Amino acid sequence: MGDMRNSLSQQAAIQICLAAIACCAVRAEDTLTPPPVTEYKGREIAQTMHYLGAPWLTRDSREREEDCKTMLAALHVKPGDVVCDLGCGNGFYTLKLAKLAGDKGKVVAVDIQREMLELLKDRAAEEKITNIEPVLGTTTDPKLPANSIDLMLLVDVYHEFSNPEEMLAAIRKSLKPGGRVALAEFRGEDPNVPIKPLHKMSKAQIMKEFPPNGFKLVEQFDKLPWQHLMFFERDDTPHSASGESTNPAPNP
Repeated sequence: MGDMRNSLSQQAAIQICLAAIACCAVRAEDTLTPPPVTEYKGREIAQTMHYLGAPWLTRDSREREEDCKTMLAALHVKPGDVVCDLGCGNGFYTLKLAKLAGDKGKVVAVDIQREMLELLKDRAAEEKITNIEPVLGTTTDPKLPANSIDLMLLVDVYHEFSNPEEMLAAIRKSLKPGGRVALAEFRGEDPNVPIKPLHKMSKAQIMKEFPPNGFKLVEQFDKLPWQHLMFFERDDTPHSASGESTNPAPNP
């Protein structure tokens, strides 16, 4: 009986030690994760759309309001490309991108809400699309391998990033050489765009944020009804590390 009691005591002690180690690991991880910010370079950061609002992303009027077909054409996605739809939501663009990338390409669909990814999976299964890789990211890390992405698409989502510098660093690392970021944001300069100001961005504000984080503006597409569409690549010149920019001022 004494041996049994000693054995049980040892097991209990081991379990307590393991629990303590796990607790310390969680605390260490929390310490390493930067806290969210509410303002960045003079811009108030908007809250992330909750998954219960997902039906707005697939509303019937979206094509008419945003001319989504024209945007997709402007991305020039080729068969075999690896595309990331960052902040994919329920997959409005993900499914369309997957068809453009074809069987030899794929779309990495990243969101921080597991529920959004489940909605995406249901829609992909319904359309029998199999070249989509759902990834549950965090507010600081999209969980993408380095040098893996040909095109990173951010549609009306960047302004909601609670940790823009960490996310831009991770995005930059994930791009292949010559890889691009396609940033679509509702035009902050245009009062006729019927979107709340907090969910819009001006070109000037975008240029305050992207070049200092190691990106260079390489193209602009100005033919969408409501949105800017700006293309960035990694800027590996020495000045980019110092936060300086040689990018020309974008057309308003």
